[in-house]
Amino acid sequence: MELPGSKLELIFKISLEENGELSAKMDVPAQGARDLPVSKAEVKADSIFLHVAMIAGRFSGEMLNDTTIAGTWSQSGLNFPLTLKRTVKVTELKRPQTPQPPFPYIEEEVSYKNTKAGIQLAGTLTFPKNAESCPAVILISGSGAQDRDETIFEHKPFWVIADYLTRNGIAVLRVDDRGVGGSGGNVNDATSEDFAGDVLAGIEFLKTRKEINPSRIGLIGHSEGGLVAPIAANRTNSIAFIVMLAGPGIPGEQILYEQGRLIGLASGMTEEQVEQNRKTQEAIFNIIKTEKDSAVRLDRLQRTFTGGLYPMMNEDQKATVDQQVAAVNSPWFSNFLTYDPRPALTKLKCPVLALIGEKDLQVPPKSNLPSIEKALADGGNKNFKTMGLPGLNHLFQHCETGAVAEYAQIEETISPEVLTIITEWIWETVK
Repeated sequence: MELPGSKLELIFKISLEENGELSAKMDVPAQGARDLPVSKAEVKADSIFLHVAMIAGRFSGEMLNDTTIAGTWSQSGLNFPLTLKRTVKVTELKRPQTPQPPFPYIEEEVSYKNTKAGIQLAGTLTFPKNAESCPAVILISGSGAQDRDETIFEHKPFWVIADYLTRNGIAVLRVDDRGVGGSGGNVNDATSEDFAGDVLAGIEFLKTRKEINPSRIGLIGHSEGGLVAPIAANRTNSIAFIVMLAGPGIPGEQILYEQGRLIGLASGMTEEQVEQNRKTQEAIFNIIKTEKDSAVRLDRLQRTFTGGLYPMMNEDQKATVDQQVAAVNSPWFSNFLTYDPRPALTKLKCPVLALIGEKDLQVPPKSNLPSIEKALADGGNKNFKTMGLPGLNHLFQHCETGAVAEYAQIEETISPEVLTIITEWIWETVK
């Protein structure tokens, strides 16, 4: 598909079911999207129609011959020429760092209960062979429903971290978020405070393992996980250390404003467009913070997102807006918007390592690292280290601009230097 200044590959996998109806799935390799359900697939004479309701997209095309379909992709009120060609090979993303068996350590599927929340959590525990009293970490994922590997665009950063640490003598517990994989509960109804409770349940589980030294259990949190880790650590005396990977040091609302500006500029928006986006953010955040009536809040958000046009939109357009509204009209977002991580950081007494990539556009280092450092120092913490890492993005990949659009296109899952920094710091801390 031809876009302004670029091309985007779309793949439709179409098959004929036993009942004679067509079924289809859609891939967008550059965006890490795989097997999106095509809600409707129809052929009439020499024309084909595909509707992907999940993203409110439609394709209508004419079959020129056995191998080529010429048509139009429509989404968000825009139309793009799109020509499909038959292929026998689907594009696969290269992820060379994804661990491959056999592994020189023990890998065990585990589950345990957060009794306070009444939910079962499932994950993978890796530990060295013949381990006795070894240090251990719990990995805490970023925002959204994440699996135990924190899979994004077919990258599996938590699996890569767990593999590296375990090969270097450190046990690792990585866990499915609530409502994902083998874990119960619903991530959409929970807040960072609730996720901290899940972390505490993981700590109690690790204390029961004979392979692990209960006084050498630490936390590694990525993005929101770097916010959750201090909350959990302040509820127990069992945390030996914390590693914050792109963890925030300023209130959520401030992060979102900075994030919106930097990502907007990186995606080609003008200063005027960025400023307009900021005004829309301010209006949305004000509604979330002040409107208590849920029905009124929903209506106001729908109208604000669309400049008042929501009632006149068609069903596809409304579905797209409703997805955007649902993302902000939740207990989690309301909590994140108003949460200030600095008081929790000030209370931390355990050693802390805070890393942020200098090209991180989601948790910008220039505002977050100094704030983390100040909060820890103000609290009297004597053992902490903050580092801005050149050339790395929010996922700690080597990158060009730091734009989110690069994440899927980069083959590297996580910088090897970061893995080394984390491992050496942990061993220095627990020796």
